[in-house]
Amino acid sequence: MALNQALSGINAAQDQLNIISNNIANAGTVGFKGSTGQFAEVYAVTGLNLSSVAVGSGAELTDVAQQFSQGDLETTNGSLDMALSGNGFFIVNNGSGNQYTRDGAFHENAAGNVVTADNAFLQVYPPNATGGFNTSTLTDLQLNTAQSAATPTSTITVSSNLPAGATVPTTTPFNPADSTTYNDASSLTVYDSQGGSHAATIYYVKTGNNTWNANLYIDGNSAGTSALTFSSAGALLTPANGNLSFTPVQPTNGATFPATMAVNVTNTTQFGTAYAPGTINQNGYQAGVLENVTIGNDGIVTAIYSNNQTSQLGQIAVANFANLQGLQQIGNNRWAATQSSGTAVLGTASVGQFGNIEQGQLETSNTSDTTAQLVNMIQAQQDYQANSQMLGTVNSLSQTLFQAVSRGG
Repeated sequence: MALNQALSGINAAQDQLNIISNNIANAGTVGFKGSTGQFAEVYAVTGLNLSSVAVGSGAELTDVAQQFSQGDLETTNGSLDMALSGNGFFIVNNGSGNQYTRDGAFHENAAGNVVTADNAFLQVYPPNATGGFNTSTLTDLQLNTAQSAATPTSTITVSSNLPAGATVPTTTPFNPADSTTYNDASSLTVYDSQGGSHAATIYYVKTGNNTWNANLYIDGNSAGTSALTFSSAGALLTPANGNLSFTPVQPTNGATFPATMAVNVTNTTQFGTAYAPGTINQNGYQAGVLENVTIGNDGIVTAIYSNNQTSQLGQIAVANFANLQGLQQIGNNRWAATQSSGTAVLGTASVGQFGNIEQGQLETSNTSDTTAQLVNMIQAQQDYQANSQMLGTVNSLSQTLFQAVSRGG
């Protein structure tokens, strides 16, 4: 019996050494969670038949418990590197179902999907057309189609001051090529439906006391003339809604402008100071390519384009479980849900039980500090040696007994 007890102790110590060895081997593995061995004594008979003087039959490994403590966060500055600070798991799909990981080392594949090192797809909640995200479904995070389409200019906003002391031009009619036919002008760039840029100029012609004409030209072509009227205090009276309406000449390159283009002059004044063009803005822009991706603590993924536009591509979904110890380790720093773990509870970062997502950081292994592992290794090694010594002692006693029996015969 003593031989079996010592052998079980050796096996238990070997199991412990194997677990510690795996922890140390993964000290540099992103998102790795270490394990500890749980052991129990063994009896040759059932508990109902144990007497007060029963001696155990040794030890056995009963469970390899996972340790889900937080690992340190390490800055990488990679735009698709992410770490969860707090509870939760990233959700990935390798084509055969959802899996869960703390390894946030993602990258973009050739098709523009955000994937793990072995091409499992990161799962997000897709954006709704009206804003927000559809948290009832999951989809792959896709960057390749995240391009910003061109938007044609439909509104120009002008905040300027026309000088009250200006005189009516004596040279008529208005001619943009003759500066004596107009008082002041402001230029800007507008965009067609394909994102092509065009030179636009607004020419101001004083027509009388407190009255002006605004002439819009695009690429040298007239888009029309509209009148402005000011009060004796210099405030805009007409148009009442502040919008001047123009009809641009359509480009010849296959692109289009809106049928009408509004110039909003609500903040335009006529004071006794010199002409001040103020600010001129327009709502069109050229097509843009993806330049960068930002990920908030709440997991919202925002694309930033070369035309200074932004769009939300999705919100990273996170999961948690009622019983983390019930998760099944499946390799590649991932886990699968089981009946023991319970169904995944899905949510978003920074809300309720879920931690924050940190962009440009990775969670290191929670065994990266190997000091504790080495201490455990020494203890397991001593256990192994002690059981080996016991095995040797029992063997020596057995040999002595056999020799005594042999002589007695």
